Amino acid sequence: QVLLCGVIVMHPEDPLTFLEEKLREIMEKGLDAVLWYMCIDLSLHPKFKRISETYLNTIFGLDGEQLMTEELCAKAWDFYSRNLMKLYFGGWMKYNLLKKNKRKQAKQKMTLAVVHSNIQILRVIIQKWSMWVQTHKEKMTLAVKRLQQICNKIYLNAVVKAWHAEAHGSLKTKAYFESLAKESQKGCFESNDSTARHKTSYLPEKALLQIFRYIDLVDLARCAQVSQTWMLITQNSSLWSDINFSSVKHKVQDQIVVNILQKWRPYVLRLNLQCCYSLHWPSFKIISECKNLQDLNLSECQGLNDESMRLISEGCRALLYLNLSYTDITNGTLRLLSSSFPNLQYLSLAHCRKFTDKGLLYLGSGKGCHKLIYLDLSGCIQISVDGFKNIANGCSGIQDLLINKMPALTDRCIQALVEKCQQIKSVVFLDSPHLSDTTFKALAECKLVKVSIEGNNQITDLSFQLMSKCCPYIRHIHMADCQKITDAGLKMISPLKHILVLNLADCVRISDGGVRPFVQGSSGAKLRELNLTNCIRVTDASATEIAQRCHELTYLNLRHCENVTDAGIEALGNMSSLISIDLSGSSISDMGLRALGRHGKIKELSISECKNISDTGIQEFCKGTKYLEHCHVSYCPQLTDEAVKTMALHCHRLTSVNIAGCPKMTDTCIQYLAAACHYLHFLDVSGCIHLTDKALKYLWKGSKQLQILRMLYCRNITKQAVLKYTAKLEKQEHNDADPPAWLGYDRDGNILTFTKNTQQSLNKQILQNER
Repeated sequence: QVLLCGVIVMHPEDPLTFLEEKLREIMEKGLDAVLWYMCIDLSLHPKFKRISETYLNTIFGLDGEQLMTEELCAKAWDFYSRNLMKLYFGGWMKYNLLKKNKRKQAKQKMTLAVVHSNIQILRVIIQKWSMWVQTHKEKMTLAVKRLQQICNKIYLNAVVKAWHAEAHGSLKTKAYFESLAKESQKGCFESNDSTARHKTSYLPEKALLQIFRYIDLVDLARCAQVSQTWMLITQNSSLWSDINFSSVKHKVQDQIVVNILQKWRPYVLRLNLQCCYSLHWPSFKIISECKNLQDLNLSECQGLNDESMRLISEGCRALLYLNLSYTDITNGTLRLLSSSFPNLQYLSLAHCRKFTDKGLLYLGSGKGCHKLIYLDLSGCIQISVDGFKNIANGCSGIQDLLINKMPALTDRCIQALVEKCQQIKSVVFLDSPHLSDTTFKALAECKLVKVSIEGNNQITDLSFQLMSKCCPYIRHIHMADCQKITDAGLKMISPLKHILVLNLADCVRISDGGVRPFVQGSSGAKLRELNLTNCIRVTDASATEIAQRCHELTYLNLRHCENVTDAGIEALGNMSSLISIDLSGSSISDMGLRALGRHGKIKELSISECKNISDTGIQEFCKGTKYLEHCHVSYCPQLTDEAVKTMALHCHRLTSVNIAGCPKMTDTCIQYLAAACHYLHFLDVSGCIHLTDKALKYLWKGSKQLQILRMLYCRNITKQAVLKYTAKLEKQEHNDADPPAWLGYDRDGNILTFTKNTQQSLNKQILQNER
């Protein structure tokens, strides 16, 4: 091909000679030196260097024989220029996008910087404004305080001046009567040396006055007849500033009240007429003349009505405390309260069913009872949500609220009240089953110190959680018979630092898992009272933890905690602060009882229904305890006279004894009690089937302070003896029926046997009877 091309191009003159030369040249140089243009004239050779040819062949993929044409070069240049332009354009685009992104980021950073700067400026402004407001508030508070002090001083000066004028007049009256008394007794102390004087006559007058303050009205009248000295002491005005007719309610009549108040009305500050059923218009009329009366208790006075209250309101303008519970007052009385007693602070309307929501509207209208801080509405089932709204509108300063025995009480009632009464510190909602956690959400706005609720199946651990968060100063928690309270709730309140009283009686889901963390918490060392009645999951572990942590515990109730044994009780015996303990229905034995009496400071002991104790345990306990005042060993059929004998010989301070359901007791034990325990006020011998009339005779001779005596199912005590020996008692109960089956023995004292289910039902009957 090369040759042909050479021939075609050059047309040599002698082709053969030309071929011969070229063949010779090929033979000399070799085939590697053969080029496609070697047969062409030198003037026609291409101007390319070998290296360029090699590069172009490589670039264009030409084989060695192919020629490089102008079209191929143009095509190559076009391809190269386009690629180059594409490369440069792409680079330029990337550069522009990069600059655009940088500008965008810079703009975003600038925006954030502006926002941050504005926030910093606003923060500085708010801080300066807050400091100014705080300073302004402090200045306003100081100004208000100063103005209040000035106002109080002016008011106090006016009160003192008025009181001084009244006291000056009363002093003249007193001096006149004292001069008459001195003239009547002149020479009474110059009697014959042989005249004997009672040893109390040598006491200072101040000491005698303190003694006479503890005497009721009847005994005070009797003391006035003893001697001239005692008569003068009983005429001291300080003894008549606080008059309690309730202590002699069965004997008090209108004439007695009129005579006493007529004489001492300027000095009377407190007057108690509770349960005085026979009082009528004359008594209420004379009460209205007690101008300085501050505390008036008319609870359960059947003769009280709106007209009686109108008489009292006309004169007793200084009343601070007023108790109208269990009376027949209506809306008219509540209207009088709002207009006549502007300083009233304590008001009880418990179980008054004849007033309505409208009456509560009167309570806060006009002058109103705006200073009211204590309100008792227990049993007022006629009050609706509107009534509570009326109270909130007029009495926003209430701090203590009692609403017991109101089955219809709902969360809405409490929400309506708390909406404006946010100073409430104490709430008591016993027997209110429809309240729920919503009530405590509403009360979270108040700084509660005391909470009492009982018999509720709606309250859960959420209420404890709310207390823990919103009531840091709470001291008294009573959540008895709330079935949904669990250990989790106790753990929630364990960080609270000021709890002194905790009552979780009948919360059957409480166990060691809740009691131990609470006792180990912030309030454990300060706790004063703890009630875990019927918390059957509590064991010795909790009792031991209580003994180790609760150094100030004085009252402990582990009634019917069946899993608390002698091991836990021995630990409790080391508590020097404990003065009252209830272990009724537990598995305590003589060993635990002996350990419990070790420190000898217990004043109240209840071990009813404890089948494992005997006379020996009682004897060991009483020998180490001389301060015992209340002892209940009821429904322990194994005990005998020896237990009560030891009790009487070692514990002379006993005031309350319960040996009901102990069939082995005889007249001998009552003889010891009457002879040794002169301060006995309460005695229950129900079910002591061997007691006879002699027991009553012993009590009549020895127990002069006895006030309440229960003698149910005592078939050997006659009604004649009851009438003869118990006439002076305040209260007595007696029947001669055979003991019921729930006592666990028959009329001869023989122990009855029961199935497990029957025994449980009998235990419930025993518990109901004790309540």
